[in-house]
Amino acid sequence: MEYSNSSNTEQPQTCLEITMEVHRVVPPPHKSTIHKLKTTLKETFFPDDPLRQFKGQPTGKKWILAAQYIFPILQWGPHYSLGLFKSDIVAGLTIASLAIPQGISYAKLANLPPIVGLSCLFHTGLDSSFVPPLVYAVLGSSRDLAVGPVSIASLILGSMLRQEVSPVSDPVLFLQLAFTTTFFAGLFQASLGFLRLGFIIDFLSKATLIGFMAGAAIIVSLQQLKSLLGITHFTTKMGLVPVLSSVFHNTEEWSWQTILMGFCFLVFLLVARHVSMKRPKLFWVSAGAPLVSVILSTLLVFAFKAQHHGISIIGKLQEGLNPPSWNMLQFRGSHLGLSIKTGLVTGIISLTEGIAVGRTFAALKNYKVDGNKEMMAIGLMNMVGSSTSCYITTGAFSRSAVNHNAGAKSAVSNIVMSITVMVTLLFLMPLFQYTPNVVLGAIIVSAVVGLIDIPAACQIWKIDKFDFIVMLCAFFGVIFISVQDGLAMAVGMSIFKILLQITRPKTVMLGNIPGTDIFRDLHHYKESMKIPGFLILSIEAPINFANSTYLNERILRWIEEYEAEDHKKQSSLQFVVLVMSAVSAIDTSGVSIFKELKKTVEKKGAELVLVNPLGEVMEKLQKSDEAGDFMRPDCLFLTVGEAVATLTATIKSQVSNHVV
Repeated sequence: MEYSNSSNTEQPQTCLEITMEVHRVVPPPHKSTIHKLKTTLKETFFPDDPLRQFKGQPTGKKWILAAQYIFPILQWGPHYSLGLFKSDIVAGLTIASLAIPQGISYAKLANLPPIVGLSCLFHTGLDSSFVPPLVYAVLGSSRDLAVGPVSIASLILGSMLRQEVSPVSDPVLFLQLAFTTTFFAGLFQASLGFLRLGFIIDFLSKATLIGFMAGAAIIVSLQQLKSLLGITHFTTKMGLVPVLSSVFHNTEEWSWQTILMGFCFLVFLLVARHVSMKRPKLFWVSAGAPLVSVILSTLLVFAFKAQHHGISIIGKLQEGLNPPSWNMLQFRGSHLGLSIKTGLVTGIISLTEGIAVGRTFAALKNYKVDGNKEMMAIGLMNMVGSSTSCYITTGAFSRSAVNHNAGAKSAVSNIVMSITVMVTLLFLMPLFQYTPNVVLGAIIVSAVVGLIDIPAACQIWKIDKFDFIVMLCAFFGVIFISVQDGLAMAVGMSIFKILLQITRPKTVMLGNIPGTDIFRDLHHYKESMKIPGFLILSIEAPINFANSTYLNERILRWIEEYEAEDHKKQSSLQFVVLVMSAVSAIDTSGVSIFKELKKTVEKKGAELVLVNPLGEVMEKLQKSDEAGDFMRPDCLFLTVGEAVATLTATIKSQVSNHVV
């Protein structure tokens, strides 16, 4: 790239000619290898420094703080009051009205019995109850997170398991694999939190998640065409093409009664959602709309015997609480790999969603959510849930938003919700026998439509075009290939972007802003001017084995371009100044390029100068410079201004002595 600009080559005025105090570059204080390793591990795995609260505390207080850190309920529990409980009762009953129809709908989306979806909201074992809500209430740090099944995880679990096992021909095995998948998802989630590896989920960038969620929302909605149109023979594939092909090849199965009912209730649900979005105080409108839809549609079907006129219904449901399911977990056999793979994918997606939702509402209420504790809480919740007839659960945005707007003060609202669902399971399940499937489909569509975030996509286009491409990869990958492959493509593109930034770091040529000792990018600040005889380059990335060769070649090209330009002006290159303020780290490959550069620069009759090398970088350069060639005090400066002023004065002094 040619950086010739005649206006940038004039001599800058007076500022650099003024005598400037030069500050000596001092080496960093010595640190042992053990100390460096300890610091690195601490910043990698404990960036939040969870042990700082124990400093200076007596032994008894430390034990109390440790118990509160592991079990957050011990921190807020002693201060819990009747007033807070009243708010949590209202919130719990409100989210239960939303969670009951969603639980049934999402279970069908995962190809599981509807009662399993409700079991994710309430669980019972031989001697335990309220298991997942209680686990989260004890271990979770979010006050607003409403746990339960979610649409995306339900879709992924159902679609991945269905690739090898049919939920129709072998429902028992399918259910066993669903519970086993939930166990491995929870194990993976809890392990990430326990091992402090939560940064792994950061590879799911915002662009990836926006594209993935939008694509998954469309796939989920397309799957509901089976219920919304009344189609009996529907494809088991998830892609856009096979779904639309199945829809239009079975037009003779379309039921006008089903279409009419589905359209009416879908419009009702979308209008209710729109009202609550425009007026948050009317949150109860969208929260109660799904339950109202279920009740009204059930009454209509029962009154008019609509099941005999083309409208399919759920059918008879099992009454009572589900038995423990630990005996259904499959840790051997040919499908173990499928369970682990599905658990890994669903675990990452549900964990990302749960933590993102928790942090969103924590920011609104000005409290902190511990990501690693959330991972352990959600993971243990799923591990225990897999033994109590539950498939994968996490914090859902729609339920959490209702929970927040309803005035929830703590995780007790989840327990209130689970008690409400328990009553439903024990006494009200027969009432859902006549609930039409078309309404469940409408509930799912109205829930997932909010996952399509067009304003966020437009914002990504404005800010970063490459991120927009990543988002499109996730979106089209999910729609045209598969959910898991679309996610993998987007993550791969994101990693490629990171590798590109690492292997091709940015270097810019700096010039002086007249009247100051400030140096900035010549292309960015048009008023900045080159200093004759100086090639000033800023390296804006760590230097390592992945980019050292590129940097060496790029700097040599800068030198060649400078020489070619200045050859026409009868001036020569005297100093190559490398600004290293942004070079936070360097390895042995990076150190070697400085030795090679120094030799190359000296052959051209110039000198290599380093500006502001940071602690670790300077330490490694000093250790490698046994002969003291390029770490001499006269080649090290704190600022570019000091370097240019000092070296310019030195040249003038040498010229004066030569003349004398």
